[in-house]
Amino acid sequence: MSATQSSSAVTADTQSVRVDLAARAYDIHIGRGLLQNSAQHIVPLLKRPRVAIVTDTHVAAQHLPSLEKALTEAKVTYETVIIEAGEASKSFAQLEALCGQLIDFEIERDDCIIALGGGVIGDLTGFAAAILRRGTRFIQIPTSLLAQVDSSIGGKTAINAGQGKNLIGAFHQPDLVLADTDVLASLPHRQIVAGYAEIVKYGALGNADFFDWLDANQQAVLALEAGPVAHAVAESCRAKAAIVARDERESGERALLNLGHTFAHAFEKLTHYGDALLHGEAVGFGMVLAFALSAKRGDCAQTDAERIKTHMQNAGLPISMAQIGNGNFGVDALIEAMRQDKKMQAGTMRFILARAIGDAFVTDTVTDDQLRSFLIAEGAQA
Repeated sequence: MSATQSSSAVTADTQSVRVDLAARAYDIHIGRGLLQNSAQHIVPLLKRPRVAIVTDTHVAAQHLPSLEKALTEAKVTYETVIIEAGEASKSFAQLEALCGQLIDFEIERDDCIIALGGGVIGDLTGFAAAILRRGTRFIQIPTSLLAQVDSSIGGKTAINAGQGKNLIGAFHQPDLVLADTDVLASLPHRQIVAGYAEIVKYGALGNADFFDWLDANQQAVLALEAGPVAHAVAESCRAKAAIVARDERESGERALLNLGHTFAHAFEKLTHYGDALLHGEAVGFGMVLAFALSAKRGDCAQTDAERIKTHMQNAGLPISMAQIGNGNFGVDALIEAMRQDKKMQAGTMRFILARAIGDAFVTDTVTDDQLRSFLIAEGAQA
C-alpha cells in the first residue's frame, strides 16, 4: 500500500496511513479514542510486555492515566519519565538525564519507548531512542495538533543547540504513530492555532485543492469539529507520509516540508524559544514571509501572497514582526540566525519559495542584498 492511501478503517472512527519505508515502514492511526485503546495497537509490536513512557508535566496530568490504564489492563509493565514541559527540555542536559534513566530501567534495544506528548517530547524521546544502545524502538503518541500532523511523522529527532533549533539529532523512524484527535480538546486554543499552521503548510507547498478546502473550513477545524479536524489531520499525514517515503533523509523533495521554517527558526531563536512565539506561530509567519519574498522576486503572483497572509490572519496567526515579542528585530541578527539553518549548503542559504499556492520549490538564488532589503521592508531594523 502506498503512503498516500488510507487503509480500511481500524474502527468506525479511525483511519490509517502507511509510511512506506520498506523494512522501516509503519502505520499512522488517526481517530478518536486511540489513547484509551492504545494497547491493542502497541502490544502486537512488543517482544516482551514491558515499555518505558516519556512524557512531560502538562501531558502527564491530563493523559498519562489513560495510557497507564490501557497498558495495565493488557498486562504490560512500564516505567515512566516525566520531564518539564517546554522547548528548554530539548537540551543536552535533559537528553543525558533521559538516557541515564532509560539505562537504569534496563530498556533493551528490542523494547519500545513511548513518547507521549507534543513535539518536544517526540523529538527528545526519538533522539534518545536513536542513540540508546545504538538504536532502540519507539512509538509516538502525539498529543498536540502540531505533533499529530508534522513532528511525530518521518523520523526526524533532535535537540536544540545554543546556535539554533534542531541542529543536533538523527533520523530514527518510530514503529507506530497513534494520533488521537480526542486529546486535542485539552489544548489551549493558542496551541490549536499554532498546530493549524503546519496543516496549512501541506496545502501551500503541494496541494492547492487542500488549501481551498482549508479556506472554506478553517474555522471548523480550529473549533475541533470532529469531521473537519479528522480530515485535516489525515490529509496532512498522507501528504507528509508520501514525501517521507520518497525522500526519507531530506536529500531533495523532503526539504519542501520546511516551507516557512528558515524564517521561523530565526525568529524562534531571537525570542529564546519561549512563550512569546510558539513554533507553529513562527512557521505561519514564516510562510507569510516566504510567499511575500516569492512575490517580490516575481516567482509567484502577489494575489497568492496576499491570500496566504489573509488566511493566516484569519486563523489568528502573526503576520508581521510587530506582532512578535516587542517587535524589535535587527536585520543582521535575523540573517545571522538564518545562516544556522540546516538547509545551508556550501555556505549558501537555501529557501523554500513558491510559484503558486500548491507549488513550492527549493532555491539558493536569494542574494544577501535581496534578503536584507526584503527583511527591512518587512519591519526589521537596519
